[in-house]
Amino acid sequence: MKLVIIEPLGVEQGKLLSMAQEALPEDLETVYYDTRVTGTKELIERGKDADIIVVSNLPMNSEVIEGCKNLKLLSVAFTGVDHIAMDTCRKNGVTVCNCAGYSTVAVADLVFGMVISLYRNIIPCNAAVRNEGTKDGLVGFELEGKKFGIVGTGAIGLRTAKIARAFGCEVYAYSRTVKEIEGVTYVPLDELLSVCDIVSLHTPLTPETKGLIGKKELSMMKKSAILINTARGPVVDSDALANALNSGAIAGAAIDVFETEPPIKKEHPLLNAKNVIATPHIAFATKEALVKRAVIVFDNVAKWAAGDVQNVMK
Repeated sequence: MKLVIIEPLGVEQGKLLSMAQEALPEDLETVYYDTRVTGTKELIERGKDADIIVVSNLPMNSEVIEGCKNLKLLSVAFTGVDHIAMDTCRKNGVTVCNCAGYSTVAVADLVFGMVISLYRNIIPCNAAVRNEGTKDGLVGFELEGKKFGIVGTGAIGLRTAKIARAFGCEVYAYSRTVKEIEGVTYVPLDELLSVCDIVSLHTPLTPETKGLIGKKELSMMKKSAILINTARGPVVDSDALANALNSGAIAGAAIDVFETEPPIKKEHPLLNAKNVIATPHIAFATKEALVKRAVIVFDNVAKWAAGDVQNVMK
């Protein structure tokens, strides 16, 4: 069988291939591509003979899946699979496995980097001191005692809740599955939005969550509230959020994800809105997380080859 690593995975090539060699069956031919291509024809050319493809967030659309005639397994080096043509995979009998859990620590870390940056005006403070300024107009807020709302309580949401509690926050949660978690109060979404000082999104992108936070939902939030999105861009209506920020309906936002993968056009409404911190879909990307991800990717392949498949996406 042939395995194609169709794009770089953020781990130095020698180390990555050594990890693959150690984890995978000896008779598995491995081909590694150290560049990203996004064109359908180029992706088909890379994967046309592959039984197994390892992919991160390249767009594996229906045409690509159909063009990879031998494909039996997609080991996705990502948590979400909204960039994968899942219907076509099901039709063609292609097993899809993800890497849930590799970025739990990394994403939660960035959430609090963003919250503290907004609450303590770190970016404006940096600019002020470099321009011979002072703290005037830049005095911020403490996290202790704030109401921290978490939308989606999977692994990342729960770690975010744990850290928020350590900061002394009151933690509220909204999720389709209610769990018994000490110090976390589950409430309806409208209640969470109306009472919380900080709202952090941790839902997957599904038909139900697309546009979950729009004009109506933003109007429920406090004027002093901030919104953090490290989940998926389309969970939030970007135009509605930009309007809420520019009108002062909410106080600030930190955004790691957009409707498309970076680069994001300069004209994007959130890049021109007030009090926004934007990052280029980097929440998952730490040195440690990328190694964890590679371990899971190759373990998925090894388990599948042994008939003991894991992390299967339906």
